[in-house]
Amino acid sequence: MDQIKYLKTLALLGCDQKPVKISVKELETDLEASDKTISRNLKFLEQQELIVREINPSGQMILISAAGMKLLSKEFADYKKIFDVKEHIDLDGTVVSGLGEGQYYISIDGYMAQFQEKLGFTPFPGTLNVKLKEYCFDLRKKMEEFPYVKIDGFSDGQRTYGASDCYPALINGVCCFIIVPERTHYKIDLLEIIAPVKMREALKLKDGDEIKVTVGEVC
Repeated sequence: MDQIKYLKTLALLGCDQKPVKISVKELETDLEASDKTISRNLKFLEQQELIVREINPSGQMILISAAGMKLLSKEFADYKKIFDVKEHIDLDGTVVSGLGEGQYYISIDGYMAQFQEKLGFTPFPGTLNVKLKEYCFDLRKKMEEFPYVKIDGFSDGQRTYGASDCYPALINGVCCFIIVPERTHYKIDLLEIIAPVKMREALKLKDGDEIKVTVGEVC
């Protein structure tokens, strides 16, 4: 099945914003499929956690999940690449200290090898952490529509390590990447940034300093 076609059709009916009551009959024309095929494919999308459905005697309510919206955002980003649409956003925030986890995870061989191959550099073992201003939260969500580099999850035989998405960015002339782990509890108000240099030293930053992070195809 064409997942994007189904998700796009549902989004155009408003399912990207809130649960919408939709009958299979309504979808037949746009999806050019029989009611049985549509019902089967909606069930599949639900099983893949791309949509959330609530079925009752009067019909069904459908909402596109966060995972479904991310799939649509990736498709949108690909089209922007095809048509060479250049775009960037500026995120304002404050430098804060992390918990030291960045150094551990970045140094793991399964991640480091991918950083070197896919990002084109060996990152400094640690992250620059930036707490976003509240007025940037909506822009931070928009960032997920931008092109990114996928860092695959893996297992070392003892434990499993999750995947991450890396968004190209620029801070005071230094090219870097915002790394976003694919986990549901990730904080939207915090950016974790990796770079080939120690950002605090290169840019003479300390906790409390306010900085601007430009996200997009800027490097």
